[in-house]
Amino acid sequence: MRHRSVADLMTPEAVAVQPGTSFKEIARLLDEYGITAVPVVDEDERPVGVVSEADLLRRRTSGAQGPSTAEGLMSSPAVVARPEWSAVEAARVMERQHIKRLPVVDATGRLIGVLSRSDLIQLFLRRDRAIQEEILEDVVTRTLGLPPSAVTVDVNDGTVTLSGTLERRSLVPILVRLCETVDGVVAVDDRLAYESDDTETGALAT
Repeated sequence: MRHRSVADLMTPEAVAVQPGTSFKEIARLLDEYGITAVPVVDEDERPVGVVSEADLLRRRTSGAQGPSTAEGLMSSPAVVARPEWSAVEAARVMERQHIKRLPVVDATGRLIGVLSRSDLIQLFLRRDRAIQEEILEDVVTRTLGLPPSAVTVDVNDGTVTLSGTLERRSLVPILVRLCETVDGVVAVDDRLAYESDDTETGALAT
């Protein structure tokens, strides 16, 4: 299975500002491009921080002194993502750091794009047919080595319903977990049966 990466989902040619960019110019850029934050880059295009709407509001309401430039407003250091990361890795970083946007940098640390929460939401807009085909071809057949006829896969608005009969009980949770990792899957409804119970509990019961 190939999960879509940050490179697949990010917005390239990201809007960025310099440390000396003014408060008013940053506010204008956020409004013009409909974004909630902007990375601050040095002369080598390497992110040194991020200025968000919250940073602008905080400056206005706190009465803080000093220059109202990106350098004085930004949160630093910048939390960044790599293009080869999976969407799941990026989402976890956003959740852990409580941020909505991640600058994406290449191997040299230079800015090459930005990944937002709205970009990640695109994962859940995959067509049901594409999800169904990936589960049957990649999960059921290629990964688990099962015949496609062993499992019936129905997908409705990202919710996967699995039915059919597997040879061993131990395969059921494995199949469910693999389906849950497929891009675009919202939930998995397990209606699978099995021919023999090869789990420890089942073995003791027999």
